[in-house]
Amino acid sequence: MPLIMEDGINVDDLFGESTSLELGLPPNTSPASVKGLAQRLDEMRITGCNQKIAWSRLGCIAYISPDATTVNVRHLQCQQSDGKWVLGDETPLTQITETHNGHALVHLCWNESGSELAVADSSGRVSICSIPIALNSVNGARQAAFDADDDGAQIVGMMWLNQQRSVHSFYQAAKVQGRWAYSPFRRRPIGPFHPANKAALLCITRSGIMKLLYQNPDNRWAEITAELKNTSYSDRLLTHTALVATQAGILIATHSTCGKISLYRLSIQWNPPTWEPSQQKQNPPQYPVPSFRFVHSKVEVPYNIPSSNRAAENPDEQLPLASSLYCLTSLQIILPASDNSAGSTPSPWIVAVFSIPPHTIIPHQQLQVPSSVIVRWQLETTSQGLHPKFDEVASKKGNVQIKPKTVLRRLDDITSDRHVISVDQTEYGNALAVSYDDSSITFYDPKTMSVFDGIDDANTVTSLAQAGFNYPLESSGLHISFSPGACIAVSLDSDGQTHLRIMEHSYGAEGGHYDENKFSAAIASLTLAFCRGCGGEVNTDDILLILIRQLSPDAQTVFINEVYRALSINCNFTTEQDKLMSHPYIPRALSIQAALGFKSKYKARNNAANVPWAILSLRQASILYPFFFQYNKVQATEPHDPDVVRMVLGNTKWALDFSLYILNELFDLADEFESITDQEAFTQKLKSTISLPLIIILSSMSRAFLRFICRGLRGIHAGYASAPLTGDSRVYYTEICQTLDNSPIRTDIYEKLLAGVESAVKHAYTGAGFGDNERPNPEKELLVNSRIPPVLVTAVSTILRQTIPALKSEVDRLAIYMGDYSWVGLGNDPKTEAYRRSRDVDIIKKLPVTATATAATAKGGPGPVDLGLGVGQGGAGKSGILRRRCVRCCEVSEAIYPPRSVLAFRMIYKLGHLRSCICGGMWNLEAGVIEGR
Repeated sequence: MPLIMEDGINVDDLFGESTSLELGLPPNTSPASVKGLAQRLDEMRITGCNQKIAWSRLGCIAYISPDATTVNVRHLQCQQSDGKWVLGDETPLTQITETHNGHALVHLCWNESGSELAVADSSGRVSICSIPIALNSVNGARQAAFDADDDGAQIVGMMWLNQQRSVHSFYQAAKVQGRWAYSPFRRRPIGPFHPANKAALLCITRSGIMKLLYQNPDNRWAEITAELKNTSYSDRLLTHTALVATQAGILIATHSTCGKISLYRLSIQWNPPTWEPSQQKQNPPQYPVPSFRFVHSKVEVPYNIPSSNRAAENPDEQLPLASSLYCLTSLQIILPASDNSAGSTPSPWIVAVFSIPPHTIIPHQQLQVPSSVIVRWQLETTSQGLHPKFDEVASKKGNVQIKPKTVLRRLDDITSDRHVISVDQTEYGNALAVSYDDSSITFYDPKTMSVFDGIDDANTVTSLAQAGFNYPLESSGLHISFSPGACIAVSLDSDGQTHLRIMEHSYGAEGGHYDENKFSAAIASLTLAFCRGCGGEVNTDDILLILIRQLSPDAQTVFINEVYRALSINCNFTTEQDKLMSHPYIPRALSIQAALGFKSKYKARNNAANVPWAILSLRQASILYPFFFQYNKVQATEPHDPDVVRMVLGNTKWALDFSLYILNELFDLADEFESITDQEAFTQKLKSTISLPLIIILSSMSRAFLRFICRGLRGIHAGYASAPLTGDSRVYYTEICQTLDNSPIRTDIYEKLLAGVESAVKHAYTGAGFGDNERPNPEKELLVNSRIPPVLVTAVSTILRQTIPALKSEVDRLAIYMGDYSWVGLGNDPKTEAYRRSRDVDIIKKLPVTATATAATAKGGPGPVDLGLGVGQGGAGKSGILRRRCVRCCEVSEAIYPPRSVLAFRMIYKLGHLRSCICGGMWNLEAGVIEGR
């Protein structure tokens, strides 16, 4: 006989009732909780520092392993095999595990630029790491062993000090006469700052101790501590702390174990307040020393959940026991984005999230209690007045000034039947993202707290969410972090697995209909996000992934056109060519344009992407020569670093072969068009001609870079007339001179060609009546669409029929024709493709990568590499050859790190290649350290 309980019992059947028993028990109305939710909410309740995953502005994703002993890093990267963007393999940072010595890691926090990571453990010990050369090579800068092992020192609040640099920002895009107008302004940084522009981290401990960790100019770390003032014994133990920098000082909000929220204002002062590098030569050096000063303290905020105002309005909805059910799970200070450069900002808000644990037994009379309540207070300053009786008291002082009073005004609560797991400011403060346990993400306007649920105003765009982008429901993650542009999120589930979540948009195609306004707003919001990234020098690979996965080629072209307009890139450089070298946004625009046409490392880009890619390489050589000559002057009395001269050798060879590659095709085109005498037939044939060299010489931007390169090549001999060259440096310099002497065309002849092209283009513009205001459009047509505009057809005719034939007697055309240009990497012929598959060319040095470095990319991850670049406490470190691959263009570079000389390091740093490729993409370390040659 089977046991009765095997199949279960239906209690209703026992009593013959069709309805359930009325026992006065509340039905189980709560849905099944997500795996690990209770534990996650408990972590959020115990301490405010519980961020397990963080995405830096450089593009590095760091997250804590499930066993809380290791930090792993990953990043977005383009696969060289098919051009698809994916999340790269994880790299464990073993040095963090070692320095924390088994203590549970609980919190991650990147600094403003995304180059330094703070890791805190359960005992309040903090280690700091930095990204010197690659996204997956994070080096230790400060060890956690410096801190005492004390439970009372557990970190409950953490904030990096901002860097003292103003950046370009974009507030919104607005339609004006049918076109989007973008509103850029220079955003001033908010202090306090480190006088030497070094890193500084402010921490608040559970026992109410403030600790400032700061880096001295010699890269060593120091700290100061102080106690939060006016804290009584009863609220001394803190659970959460929120910190934000404002123009009036650092605003600090704390929550104690006895349920009090308090507000403080803090100032950090440095002595001396300024620092010059020359001061480091003092013996002993006098480094800036910080000190704390309270500007204001403290405002206590009583609270009850839900709002007492709401209960007063509806007495029937009063929930007398509700406050005891809720626990604080998040405390933040929200500073809405400013729309101007004057430094004034809207009043900050304190945002607190209160949640009910998922398994809490709720009294029957409170069945409708929300799972989470978002409570907000707005910080306001009001004038204080004395009681009228004080007017009767005679005062020896006249016109006594009464200091204004800081108050917090409670705003309407936001309730939810889902549990809030994070509140994040995204898009540089222009949107507030609230993430829930069911994986849904709701975006709010930080200034009004209204929900972004689509396009309310199709003529104004402030963020991606406001323009209609949203995150679809996917597998839930209890920890989430948003990409720099906020269009991608990465979540961490209870099993420690990471998941990419990508924003989506209809792009105007809804219900079988097409809405041009929605498509236009989507493109404008992506443009706005990209421009914000450019202005703040922030990684934009997340936006690139969206463009490649979701936009058609035509829509991508619309986006590129918007970028050129939004960044105010004047493509006409027929005059004022020197401005081209210092333009901050040109390489950014060229890079994303080239990346959109990348299909795989083994296939040539289409012409629209090949043109900007070629210009990026031309720019690299153009900038290299001036820096090299400056470096040569400094090195006048010291031996030269052979690696620097070798870099110049490679770029010289590439520049010469690229110039010959252009000239070779121009000769072929001249022969091809020679028999066509009818202008209309010439024009029609030109429309069907796809020629990268022709676009390169017609575009004033690339032509200017070619002129800069010629100027650099002419300066090689003069620059080294009296230089102290020995050993390998002398060998490489001799090879440079031989390469120039053996070239089939002299530099002055090539400059003659460029001058002839320049004249033909100017005459074409003048003949068509194109002034300075009309020329940018055809120049942009050359760059963006790789099409020859009608106004330049006569210029092409002059070049092919007059300029090129005039050079035949001054060049060795047979040598040019027989040259092998496959290694230049820009052709789409089988020989170039075969070279791509068999060899790698160093994108920085423009030299074939050595077989030794290629072999070093064998099986196994690179792991963290201590490069000794002066970021830690140690010495110089051991030099070795490292191979790095760009996560965007998939090109490689090998170099000795650390460089053999300080001046060589400075040159690489100024060129911008320490962390990034010539295309602006970040490096990924592929090989371990190989012994230096």
